[in-house]
Amino acid sequence: MDIAIIGAGAAAVALLDALDPSDIRSVTVFDPATPPWHGRPYQPDLDSVLVNAPPEIMSIRWGDREHYARWLDGDAPAGTHLDERLGRPIPPRAVYGRYLVDTAEAALARFARTEVVDAAVTGVSLADRPTVRTADGRRYTADRVVLCVGGGAPRDGYGLAGAPGFVADPYPLRRTLADVPPRSDVAVIGTGLTAVDIVASLAARGHTGRISMVSRSGTLPFVWQRPVPTGLRYLAPDRLRSLEGPIGLAEFTDLIRRELADHGESWDALAAWIASAWERGPEASLREQLALVDAPQLGRRIVQEAAHTAGPIAWRLLRARDRERLRGRHFRTITSVASPMVPRNAALLLELFEAGALEVLPGIEKIEAGSGFEITHAAGVRAADIVINAVNPPPHAVPRAAEPLVSSLLAEGAVLDPDGGLAVDPGTGRVLAGGRPDRRLHVAGDLAGGGPFLVSGIPGVAAQASRAARSIGGVRSR
Repeated sequence: MDIAIIGAGAAAVALLDALDPSDIRSVTVFDPATPPWHGRPYQPDLDSVLVNAPPEIMSIRWGDREHYARWLDGDAPAGTHLDERLGRPIPPRAVYGRYLVDTAEAALARFARTEVVDAAVTGVSLADRPTVRTADGRRYTADRVVLCVGGGAPRDGYGLAGAPGFVADPYPLRRTLADVPPRSDVAVIGTGLTAVDIVASLAARGHTGRISMVSRSGTLPFVWQRPVPTGLRYLAPDRLRSLEGPIGLAEFTDLIRRELADHGESWDALAAWIASAWERGPEASLREQLALVDAPQLGRRIVQEAAHTAGPIAWRLLRARDRERLRGRHFRTITSVASPMVPRNAALLLELFEAGALEVLPGIEKIEAGSGFEITHAAGVRAADIVINAVNPPPHAVPRAAEPLVSSLLAEGAVLDPDGGLAVDPGTGRVLAGGRPDRRLHVAGDLAGGGPFLVSGIPGVAAQASRAARSIGGVRSR
């Protein structure tokens, strides 16, 4: 069997690591990025750009939570990159990029014949044997094609493209922040994890000008607590797979309520605490959450784990109106809880707030470019010299570079999912073409439609890659 993999980021690494090489004659990977395997998030960058989760959450090998931790132990002496509050190493993201490279190279060595083609793919023809076409005119045939193209590009929601001083895509920060004058007035659009990266990196570079994080909600991510086993029962993925949908949001909330009650905790109390967290203001909330990093209560940990492991299954079970309710009314709260910041960054932001060097401005209405920038928000108008876009790409978006590829697949009978991405069979990851799952074409990563509005994290990407490997021919024994 000949396998073609389009894209060379984290999803491709997870797939290569999972595939059973016994029945595979060749593997060809297509990606114009140099070097491969890092993807957009894990390319070489400033040391202040940290991995945003503990090692247990970041294993690229599905079913082996310690794979990344073992690699870290061999990469640097014990205690290196330690986040003391979390009790776990939190290295720069470039270090995680090296982990992906090492994992990919070890996986490629297991196959009889491999090739990495540094060219963009512009189309796939689904004949008896699919044909992959590249931008430089080459053609490759394969028995199975797996799309691992990554996520979309950040949105320019205020039409600032081309304005002097506007940074449309912040990564890599070592490049984009190099031209930011240290005393300049900087506004960061967004208050999510990308915005936290930007603020932390400005501080690491000794920035002395005012920094403002501006967004509609003004809601920062929550803060990771020390990982402990949760022993999910009612929210375990296998338990949810046994349910028949559609189910209502009230029924799903009851599962959460029962899960927490099994641990002697109250969902109503946790929900009330979450709802009120940012009413106290970002400074007070960060201080409170840092004090709770070691707290024994499991409620928030359970909700975070379930959001990533059970969330995609639960999302497909929910009625359409409940999906819309979650996406509309609770989007910011859910993403803030499910994708927390590491304590080291939380402590840094708190220091900046206390020193008066950082502020959060909610209720953003418009940003206008002229001689500098004018930002209209709920409390007034704010001027800025530099505006950095930290708005994350929408989940399941088609990356701009992959648009010709996706257009070719639509012409072959594939369809877009209503919630974004390509429509896939959830059990196998096969693309739906002509109304049926096509065994020749799989998706691993954020291009797979039908999932929730959380951008796929490493656990989700690893799960999808393992699912695709099983569908293609089996997961290798380890």
